[in-house]
Amino acid sequence: MYASLRILLVLTLIITVSSCNDKEVLPKPSAQLALDFPEGDYVQSNNLNCPFSFEVNEYARILAKTDCSMKIEYPGMDATVYLNYRPVQDNLRKLLIDGQKLSYDHNQKADVIGDYPFVNKMNKTYGMMYEIEGNAASNAQFYVTDSTKHFLTASLYFYTQPNYDSILPAVDYVKKDMIKMMETLKWKE
Repeated sequence: MYASLRILLVLTLIITVSSCNDKEVLPKPSAQLALDFPEGDYVQSNNLNCPFSFEVNEYARILAKTDCSMKIEYPGMDATVYLNYRPVQDNLRKLLIDGQKLSYDHNQKADVIGDYPFVNKMNKTYGMMYEIEGNAASNAQFYVTDSTKHFLTASLYFYTQPNYDSILPAVDYVKKDMIKMMETLKWKE
């Protein structure tokens, strides 16, 4: 009986040693999200019956209302940019306060709120872009005005539970489009 145990032990040892090789064991590489958003060309939104126009990603779909408020939907991302237009009628201060308040209402869920002034003297557009980091309902917002007649706000929302780390690539994609909207915004006279 001891002899058979010795033979079994020796065979196990030989198999174990022969199965080892000289290859180096490396840790598994960390995974990255494979999100593939279309590059998107920008087209002018002149077909709107509103006192403004801007360039929008051709991938997005514009749904306009009669009061020039609109939704810009991003199919496949469950993302929507809500635009609200208001004429300035001796109420610029109130509109500016409302535009700023909208961003800072997310302060409880936000880790950081970055505000970036925007000035385009050639197109007479002045405003502010807000980037909200954290699990807030809206991660990008802006307002733009000509200070005399027009005021426009925009907010980005996703139809999903806010998890900033998960939606960050989509936020960056749509935020780039929102910046393009601000840069190309023109008021119609």
